[in-house]
Amino acid sequence: MYFTPRRYAFTPFPSSPPDAEPETAVVVGAGPVGLALALGLSRRGVPVTVLEAGDSVVYGSRAICLSRHSLEVLERLGVGEEFAERSLPWTSGRSFHRDAEVLSFEMPHVDGDVRTPMVNLSQSVAEQILVDEIGRTDSCTVRWQCRVLDCTEQDGVVTVRIATPEGQRELRTRWLIAADGARSTVRESLGLHLNGTSYEGRYVIADIHWRSPLPTERRVWFDPPSNPGSTIILHRQPDDIWRVDYQLGPDDDPEAEIAEQRIRDRITRHLDWLLGNTEPWTLEWSSLYRAHSLSLDSYRHGRVLFAGDAAHLVPIFGVRGLNSGLEDADTLAWTLASVVGGTADPALLDTYAAERREAWRQNVEQAEKSTLFMTPGTHGYAMTRDAVLTLAHRRPVLRHLINPRQSSATHSRASPLTCAATRDESPDPVPGDPIPDRAVLAESAPGQVPSSVNIERGSDFTVLGVRTAPGALTDFAQSLRKRLAPAVGVRALVTHHGNGHERAIPCPEERLLDDSAGNLESAFGAEPGEVFVIRPDGLLLGRFPGPDHLGAPEELADHILQGGSR
Repeated sequence: MYFTPRRYAFTPFPSSPPDAEPETAVVVGAGPVGLALALGLSRRGVPVTVLEAGDSVVYGSRAICLSRHSLEVLERLGVGEEFAERSLPWTSGRSFHRDAEVLSFEMPHVDGDVRTPMVNLSQSVAEQILVDEIGRTDSCTVRWQCRVLDCTEQDGVVTVRIATPEGQRELRTRWLIAADGARSTVRESLGLHLNGTSYEGRYVIADIHWRSPLPTERRVWFDPPSNPGSTIILHRQPDDIWRVDYQLGPDDDPEAEIAEQRIRDRITRHLDWLLGNTEPWTLEWSSLYRAHSLSLDSYRHGRVLFAGDAAHLVPIFGVRGLNSGLEDADTLAWTLASVVGGTADPALLDTYAAERREAWRQNVEQAEKSTLFMTPGTHGYAMTRDAVLTLAHRRPVLRHLINPRQSSATHSRASPLTCAATRDESPDPVPGDPIPDRAVLAESAPGQVPSSVNIERGSDFTVLGVRTAPGALTDFAQSLRKRLAPAVGVRALVTHHGNGHERAIPCPEERLLDDSAGNLESAFGAEPGEVFVIRPDGLLLGRFPGPDHLGAPEELADHILQGGSR
């Protein structure tokens, strides 16, 4: 086996006495979203307990594709380097109709980008990295073999009833976060339901161990001669593991198709047709998948908050599920920590819920287009899809319809937190957009070190000045920090163009970034003197023509801590 999960013992603990102080935060579910959220909260000084029904991380690739933006989230949690070292980067893909190529695409990637658009890594490995990091982190604990039965809220406290190997226990907590997946027990306990669309198409997904010369790219075959009428997706993973997804026909019996020998037969036919394969391979893991576009109406219910698949489901095509869940975790960590720390109004959590519900809508808008193409649910859609594939051989103008629309970071332009642009016809990024990460040189005694915007701003709010005057951002950043601390900090970053920008007086409050190559300035569409206020989760709060347009830091702090404009 290419991956053997570690088994974790149950650690006995008593029920919370009714008169004892409740725990601060409890996360249900030790999937990648729950683990990332717990790690993010603990990094901000919030003690967290994670409850997991199983005794190990998952087995199998499951969600394998991590976007550039997700890698930034993981870097802020302190595990980005290990994820980068253990994953396979990729930038391109190809689609085939039968045996003819009908699409070749490259995901956006320009000079100055710090990361590739996408990397592949098995979810089992991703979860283990996060679990290991939590093991090295104070005030963050995973309790294994703790299956949540239900929860109730009363007088500002949520009581969670848990089944353990030693009988039932109760935990009392101020805040409960449901990250317990598509079959969320917490959601069911509260009588909540996901609303939206479920699709008829079903896919078998499998991991195989196979040595192959094929490159690391996304490959898709529509109606291949190896499996007529099916659609097959192939992805390379680390350690000679390949992910194979293939569509079942409407008359196929799912129970029969998930049998090991049936899976072997289908994959063997495809590998033999594709390469005349003679290399032996082993089947490591398999599962059955059906596409859904479903969401709760709200991701906050009193003191219970929802994230990841417990809050929303998106189709697998375009790899938005895990990536959107990590965005949930990133935003919820700083907003909930601000409320727990006593600086922010709980209304800030309503803003989280509204932003991430809107992000689900953005994801679904793109994912549904891909899903209708990958798994056409009606005869009409199937005929249209087949016509596009047939004509795409000769009509390149149609090939954009085959585009898988790979995951990209969602925006919060409609969020009440977002400040309108004050520059006419402001270029991208506009307020609410995720900021681009670009390579820079950071000033550090005795010289400069290679860095990036994401590394320099860390997990704080950031006031970024583009060639602003020395000291122009110091007072603003200091005053804003006093109001937002301790859950989040505030950093002041200032770009310059090498020797062309000399500091007459030292400004220790402002970190200097050498952008002589113009990577950052170009990516931000910035003019000299412009100021950008960036949220901890990498979204642009607002852009201003100059420091004098920032207004009073107390007003911006109130705006943030009260959840935005009313």
